[in-house]
Amino acid sequence: MISLKFPDGSARDFESGVTGRDVAESIAKSLAKKAVAMEVDGQLRDLYEPIKQDAEIRIITRDDPDALSLIRHDAAHVMAEAVQELYPGTQVTIGPVIDNGFYYDFARDEPFTPDDLPKIEAKMREIINRDSPFSYQVMERDAAKKMFRDMGEAYKIELIDAIPEGDDIKIYSQREWFDLCRGPHMTSTGKVGKGFKLLKIAGAYWRGDSNNPMLQRIYGTAWASEDDLKAYLHQLEEAEKRDHRRLGREMDLFHFQEEAPGAVFWHAKGWALFQALIGYMRRRQNDWGYVEVNSPDMMERTLWEQSGHWEKFAENMYIAETPDDRVFCCKPMNCPGHVQIFKHGLKSYRDLPLRIAEFGKVHRYEPSGALHGLLRVRHFTQDDAHIFCTEDQITEECVKLNEQMLSIYRDFGFEDVRIKFSDRPEKRVGADAVWDKAEAALKRAVEAAGLSYELNPGEGAFYGPKLEYVLRDAIGREWQCGTIQVDLNMPERLGAFYIGTDGEKAAPVMIHRAMFGSLERFTGILIEHHAGHLPLWLAPTQAVVATIVSDADDYAEKVLARLKEAGLRAEADLRNEKINYKVREHSMAKVPVLLVAGKREAEEGTVSVRRLGSQKQEVMSLDAAVQTLVDEAVPPDLREHSKAA
Repeated sequence: MISLKFPDGSARDFESGVTGRDVAESIAKSLAKKAVAMEVDGQLRDLYEPIKQDAEIRIITRDDPDALSLIRHDAAHVMAEAVQELYPGTQVTIGPVIDNGFYYDFARDEPFTPDDLPKIEAKMREIINRDSPFSYQVMERDAAKKMFRDMGEAYKIELIDAIPEGDDIKIYSQREWFDLCRGPHMTSTGKVGKGFKLLKIAGAYWRGDSNNPMLQRIYGTAWASEDDLKAYLHQLEEAEKRDHRRLGREMDLFHFQEEAPGAVFWHAKGWALFQALIGYMRRRQNDWGYVEVNSPDMMERTLWEQSGHWEKFAENMYIAETPDDRVFCCKPMNCPGHVQIFKHGLKSYRDLPLRIAEFGKVHRYEPSGALHGLLRVRHFTQDDAHIFCTEDQITEECVKLNEQMLSIYRDFGFEDVRIKFSDRPEKRVGADAVWDKAEAALKRAVEAAGLSYELNPGEGAFYGPKLEYVLRDAIGREWQCGTIQVDLNMPERLGAFYIGTDGEKAAPVMIHRAMFGSLERFTGILIEHHAGHLPLWLAPTQAVVATIVSDADDYAEKVLARLKEAGLRAEADLRNEKINYKVREHSMAKVPVLLVAGKREAEEGTVSVRRLGSQKQEVMSLDAAVQTLVDEAVPPDLREHSKAA
């Protein structure tokens, strides 16, 4: 007999080899009908898989949030079967679940076209309506390879060779069709439901290696209901309208080109926005007691070996060898440089906490296929900071950091923020006892701040656990931005110490902190969150003075001068074009305010104020218009200072 413990804390004995379906049936026939899978000791498993030892069990129904990944996994298999039914001779390779959906890579001589997607979807509906049961068998390795070889599925043979010796070779079937798969799956194809859609076709190298054959990838999405699907497709439409790459062109902010893949060419307006972000963060950090520093962009390999980055990160680092046979690395992170600054000069416990900040440019190699505008680049700027403190100061510093982090996100219009706690990864530096201490300290800080969090197991940095701040944007997407990491490893590895109260040397704790994270990425997120309609204080061009007739040109120049004297970022549009054309063009460029000047305005000393997204115009005196914009353009942190004063 075995004992199974249920989520409510109760436990029951069953015969060894009992299946999840048997357990569900023993609870209620209605539950057995709804059940699609089970969770055993925290792992999703097939409902019909035998349970042979004591365990904690939870029955998964289709409306359980944990079933969503299974719906997508099953949809991928259904898509693969549909493709092979429609296009015989096509080889299937891999088909994982990804964020919001799934994909499958296919090897086929003839390219798929967008016209193929509706046909594949129709065939998928047929397969779903068949409601074929999912089942699996474990095969002997050589037998499985022979079977796929006879079928002409060369990629499957390579996948089997990559499975470690001793691991099961599982073959999942849905009626006559089958595929190599780890599982688990739901009980039948009918459980996929109707909430799915195929989205696009793309090229993908086999195993992501450009030396391998190019495959054809079909992306799809799947949801628990058709309503959820409609909501997601609406989100995709909104995301396309807000795409920062398109808005970046329309607003003349930046561009990319092949000679510098993954690096941003900032235009004047984009750089104004970028500098506004840095200026804001610099003011906040100054108020919080940080000192700003700058560390070298390139440092010798030996330093990165000492810090642990070389062992864990070398494949992502840019490396240069000099004529004197020294190997240098472009910094992928700022932390080792900050430790060197801390080490310069003797420190005592009285100097702690010492807060060091840098807007440091870092360089990390990303595969070409992963690059995505400002959101995924190879060269980016971090609002990086490190707090050197004692162990007793960890909680207080982390509580402060959390308050600061949330206040910053509010200033940029992000009210919905979730926190994830990421503990030790499989590849890490430092002893387990040190990790125990670091994780406990960070958890105490979270609890002291009264925060709720979700566990993100195994996703900590290689040198310490971390908190990740996840922002939800205007259309419901989530973006991981800020991090707080407690590090008891790197300072000691690099020989940093301070003199403690006992007169002895002690290694400081190093709290890593980034709030924007990557400034490039945060800029892209901001543009999409606001759909390009940035708050006035952030807008690269805050106002444009546009003339109706050339007789008003001199007056428009006077208005522009007044705006600039008041510290506003403004331009004049004196072109011999109709005013409607000018309004349309500057609206496309997301200029927040248009000040229209004609003959009448010139005579009366007024301007017609037109706001982005509004058809209304308000006639104001020039003095009133300038003062209104000046008041509105005050950054939120300075506004708070003004209120306090």
